[in-house]
Amino acid sequence: MAGLILILQRACWLPLAALLVGCATSPTGRQQFMLVPPGSAITMAESAYMDTLRHFASKGKLLNNPALANRVALITGRLVTVAIQEYPHTAHWKWSVALLDEPSANAWAMAGGRMAIHRGIMESLRLSDDEIAHIMGHEIAHSIANHHAERMSMVLAQNLAVSVMEENVGGSAGLITDAVASVALTLPNSRTSEEEADKIGLRLATMAGYDPRAAVTLWNKMLAQEKTKPLEFLSTHPNSAERAIILASLVGEVQALRPSVPPQPHRLKIYAAR
Repeated sequence: MAGLILILQRACWLPLAALLVGCATSPTGRQQFMLVPPGSAITMAESAYMDTLRHFASKGKLLNNPALANRVALITGRLVTVAIQEYPHTAHWKWSVALLDEPSANAWAMAGGRMAIHRGIMESLRLSDDEIAHIMGHEIAHSIANHHAERMSMVLAQNLAVSVMEENVGGSAGLITDAVASVALTLPNSRTSEEEADKIGLRLATMAGYDPRAAVTLWNKMLAQEKTKPLEFLSTHPNSAERAIILASLVGEVQALRPSVPPQPHRLKIYAAR
């Protein structure tokens, strides 16, 4: 977050009261406080995502596993098909998933459908296809609900100043990119946004043909693993023992949404080593 804080320091002469404060409504009907428009978050995330992937690639951290790449592409592609059907404005997003050769158990998303999943979360939890679907559905839900823009807005509001104009930060495009990446990779999500992503992700995964009960087994696995080895996923997706219980209570409600034939997968970009 150092880059974002420096931007704020350089823009400290801008009083918050002078800013145009916007609001949005999440897919669940929740009112969201937005200083950073979702469209701006998507634009900034594109550069941040590619810079982040170049960083991993330079360290040889893109995963070379064609079978896994095909598996993730199929699962996530089906989820994206449903996402576009349910939220047509996402059709123009540059949907993508990076496979990262990282032992840490994590997955993350930036605005506009740009995602990544680490080798560690698949190996340590021995994920089934249905469980992968719920992880990726959860990350897609964060993008759909504009949680990245919302978190950026809250950081800016808490620091009482904001600058989204490059000339106001002395040409600090690199700092902006670092800040956007930091929000996605290291800043914890709020409990409200996590609950929202759980519900939206559960619905997406079920409509994509995956077993909704796998959302519960996934969280039970994470909670069991956390007792012996901390999961990076839970540092940015705060843990609550109630989450598996809440998801279990929703399984019956969404079961009827599961199609007998899964949808055709949307074609998306997979970033992996060759």
